[in-house]
Amino acid sequence: MKQGKAVIFSAPSGAGKTTIVRHLLSLDFDLEFSISATTRLLRGNETNGKDYHFLSVPDFKNKIAADDFIEWEEVYPDHLYGTLKSEINRIWSNGKHVIFDVDVDGGINLKKHFKETALAIFVQPPSLVVLEERLRSRQTETETNIRQRVEKANTELTMAKHYDHILTNHILEDTLEEAELVVGNFLNA
Repeated sequence: MKQGKAVIFSAPSGAGKTTIVRHLLSLDFDLEFSISATTRLLRGNETNGKDYHFLSVPDFKNKIAADDFIEWEEVYPDHLYGTLKSEINRIWSNGKHVIFDVDVDGGINLKKHFKETALAIFVQPPSLVVLEERLRSRQTETETNIRQRVEKANTELTMAKHYDHILTNHILEDTLEEAELVVGNFLNA
């Protein structure tokens, strides 16, 4: 099987990485989304096997024991996220490049795994105040979750230096244009 390239997007929750990834998937870049596995509950209109592979904590831990993950993290207590090896094999067997939408630690681990065949992009908000406003506007988080995510973002922002490129998502249209240019150059190199 021919190995494709990997494009990794990471950010604090609410910074806009999912919007950017969805935009890039709509373009003609031969990208396919890597569906992460998680133990968190479905939100809103999410679909199992499309947005995430939703697993129970015991099922997730069984997959860890079976070495089924390229990387995995316990992002919050009992909220595990990971990249299944089978996902990457599926995408590359389709002749596509893989694009990831993962947490900051997962992005760093994926970059270490894929090395020079990966482009790791960190998306940051213009400020923590804007980040908190975005999380509140989702209306999917409890007050406790919002506080946890903003507190975690403080730490995650210090990890940007481990990424190949940093996008500051201030004006979405400008951020999308920059993402297109950076990803297009990497895939065509």
